Amino acid sequence: MKSDFEIHDVHRVFSEYTNAEIASGQKAYMKGKFDFYGIQSVRRRELQRPFLMKNWLPEKSVAWGIIRDAWEAPQREMQYFAMDLMARYHSKLEKQDLEFLEELITKKSWWDTVDFLASHSVGIYMTKFPKVRDIYVERWLESGNIWLQRTCLIFQLKYQEDLDNQLLEEIIDRLEGSKEFFINKAIGWILREYSKTNPEWVVNFVERIPLHALSKREALRRIGGG
Repeated sequence: MKSDFEIHDVHRVFSEYTNAEIASGQKAYMKGKFDFYGIQSVRRRELQRPFLMKNWLPEKSVAWGIIRDAWEAPQREMQYFAMDLMARYHSKLEKQDLEFLEELITKKSWWDTVDFLASHSVGIYMTKFPKVRDIYVERWLESGNIWLQRTCLIFQLKYQEDLDNQLLEEIIDRLEGSKEFFINKAIGWILREYSKTNPEWVVNFVERIPLHALSKREALRRIGGG
């Protein structure tokens, strides 16, 4: 029998461990964009563990509501909790859920949430529903939203030999010339990760394409020349 929880239960537990000094440092690290309870990652995971146990997990539709509520919370730890809760439902992703993932990517956007959603949630989704991949990649590239564009670059981050390098080349070609740090960093990141699996392709690609210096340096970091 399940013992569902509500978002205020998580707030209650986290609020008992508020630390203003740690919170101030965390906020500064995140460029002042978000407030924090001041809970460090190891402690937060300990505190939230009961809510993520199988017997506490609600039905998926209820969980999506909890995730939305957590995303609206001012404290950044709540978004981290939401992502960990989302991970418990990756095996239950359905075709319509990409709209929900897009919603999360475009709200309170910063590298810490976008990178998890892109490389984990969206990455898993695209392997389950490959027929919608190209539709959304095109939509996100055309959006002008750097976080959706970054998602296009890194959703294949964990694919290894299954990475579609033709698609990756097309995406990078579309975004090449961007002045956005988070785009150029992501180009280098995905190439560096892929170099673990296919270094020859990465070296050849970097030699052929006039990448931003940051992208090139990151791409070749593991194989020399960066």
